[in-house]
Amino acid sequence: VQPGDVVVADANFGCGSSREHAPIAIRGAGVKVVIAASFARIFFRNAINIGLPIMECPAAAEGIEDGDEVDVDLTQGKIYNRTRGTEFQAAPLPPFVLKISEAGGIVNFLKTHDVEELTA
Repeated sequence: VQPGDVVVADANFGCGSSREHAPIAIRGAGVKVVIAASFARIFFRNAINIGLPIMECPAAAEGIEDGDEVDVDLTQGKIYNRTRGTEFQAAPLPPFVLKISEAGGIVNFLKTHDVEELTA
């Protein structure tokens, strides 16, 4: 894995890991985003909490091959396979989740936001 790589996986990615260490290791390796057909729910939550961008899109998981050049637009949920000239639509993450990801995780997000502002 090289910094900036994209991990593409099949269904239930992250199953079996109930700790945040799995997404921390993936992020630490420099992975830009994980695209999967689906995610294990606890991995999904842990990835968001530590700031690892994730996108759920079964069509992209099927349509991206090893070595393909991929760009993503997290805000729009768009996945572009530049190698094959194809585009996929993932379900966009809610704005609040995007803000957590952009902050680098929930801890960094909370350091820069007033709790009263978030609960209002």
